[in-house]
Amino acid sequence: MKTRAYAAVAADRPLEPWSFERRDVGVHDVLIDVAYCGICHSDIHQARGEWKNSTFPMVPGHEIVGRVARVGAHVTRIKVGDVAGIGCMVDSCGACAPCREGNEQFCEKGAAWTYNGTEMDRKTPTYGGYSTRVVVTERFVVKIPAGLDLAGSAPLLCAGITTYSPLRQWNCKTGDRVGVVGLGGLGHMAVKLAAAMGAEVTMLSTSAAKEADAARLGARDFALTTDRARMKALAGRLDLVIDTVSAQHDYATYLRLLRPYGAMVIVGIPPKPVEVAAFSLIAGNKRLAGSSIGGIRETEEMLEFCAVHGIVSDVEVIPATRINEAYERAPRGDVRYRFVIDAATLGAD
Repeated sequence: MKTRAYAAVAADRPLEPWSFERRDVGVHDVLIDVAYCGICHSDIHQARGEWKNSTFPMVPGHEIVGRVARVGAHVTRIKVGDVAGIGCMVDSCGACAPCREGNEQFCEKGAAWTYNGTEMDRKTPTYGGYSTRVVVTERFVVKIPAGLDLAGSAPLLCAGITTYSPLRQWNCKTGDRVGVVGLGGLGHMAVKLAAAMGAEVTMLSTSAAKEADAARLGARDFALTTDRARMKALAGRLDLVIDTVSAQHDYATYLRLLRPYGAMVIVGIPPKPVEVAAFSLIAGNKRLAGSSIGGIRETEEMLEFCAVHGIVSDVEVIPATRINEAYERAPRGDVRYRFVIDAATLGAD
């Protein structure tokens, strides 16, 4: 099927209109007409070759929401007309221990990523959601609950699950004190989700201008991280810190804020390794952990949680012609808080 898209054809060139052929719908496949696709910071890293694993031409996009247009003969869970989404993965082996446990992102054979990867045959390239349609195996399609704004739902498929998963892993609950480092695409979702779980959220930011927005999103407290007195007063008070920042920064600054047995979970990816002194963990039996996305089961759980609590991402919807502008603005934090592409602006196939 001819499919219109925006693609990165080289790391040093702007994204541009591109057409390619999607595979036919197999007996276990679902065809989705894309309505919206979020722009994740990882899209920018990979389109610019910054992670040294890029394959071109590349159609980015793994925050995909649309309507089901066709289903294969053996599809039972999804039907034509459903509003559905696709996140960071489009397939896995389905047989290894992580897959059987619902952690397809850790597939021992390697999951098939939504773009800049291959199907499980390790030959057929995958192309993402900056496109008019996608075809994916039924197991990796999630239903978008009724009532959620479609454009605002798209970033839930990456930013939402990336922050929901560590909150669940560390049993975030009513009365917990949770710090969120950085108020961007990931950080604003962490604030919303933690607050909905009943936590007392403290926003940790380098920008005083974000205090009012943090409060609007659900944070009860705000700390300017450059204010030494304020950070000293906060030391030893937090149960959990979710660090969403991808710029280079000092982890020790935030480890000091943890109570004994508290945890700091990294979801942002700084460009260089960060040095951590052993004593910053040993003093207080503190834990420093990382967290990836969640599996399909946890993603569905996250979507239901968001539906119950009326949570979607704060988005700026753009036409495809402004993708390169978004790629310049997003690294500067010049968006509140996620760019989302209107796929209708890609044109008819």
